Amino acid sequence: MNEWAAPAAGLLYAAAVVLLLIRRSWRQYRLTGSTGFNGFRGAAQDPSARVGGIGFAAAVVIGLVAPWLATAGLLPVWNIPLLVAGLGALAAAAGVQLGVTAQQAMGRSWRIGVDQAETTALVTDGPFRLVRNPIFTALMMIQAGTATMAPTWLSLLGAVLMTAACQIQTRLVEEPYLLRRHDTAYPAYAAEAGRFVPGAGRLRDVTAASTPHSSRGRS
Repeated sequence: MNEWAAPAAGLLYAAAVVLLLIRRSWRQYRLTGSTGFNGFRGAAQDPSARVGGIGFAAAVVIGLVAPWLATAGLLPVWNIPLLVAGLGALAAAAGVQLGVTAQQAMGRSWRIGVDQAETTALVTDGPFRLVRNPIFTALMMIQAGTATMAPTWLSLLGAVLMTAACQIQTRLVEEPYLLRRHDTAYPAYAAEAGRFVPGAGRLRDVTAASTPHSSRGRS
């Protein structure tokens, strides 16, 4: 194990939480009078949102604690080449930058979770030109990158949970909501922009994708 990798992963993940959650919520409150947090409200409206929210919360907790448990010697860390750990750090850092940029592009429309009664503007600028859910892409990059820096069974579980939560929230909660709220603009946009990466996951059959299920807010 590279001795720097686990504490570096812990610091990097903590920085991501501060920038993408705490700092952004404070800026949103100053901008709109609301923190943008609809998680509890959305979870009360939709079972899929509850499952996704639990997955997100569990992944974040794991991402915060796993590196420090590894640093303290309480979790065995698999030996990996220095180059691999460095690539993980680059991926996580790029994820933080992507997340910050995407949140800035969303402006007043930024939300965590979905409120069925709320309608926000459809954002298609910045990273959203190529990817419909760049913040979720960023979260998966951060989780996978820090797990790669100091891989343990717990950090890998966190990466799996984050990926599953992003899939559930996107496919079962947010996309159906946007297809209802922006029934003309979103199908055209979704046919061009990828779901998590450019060119992949574009919606071709919008009739199937728009089956009523829940509501949407972008996090």
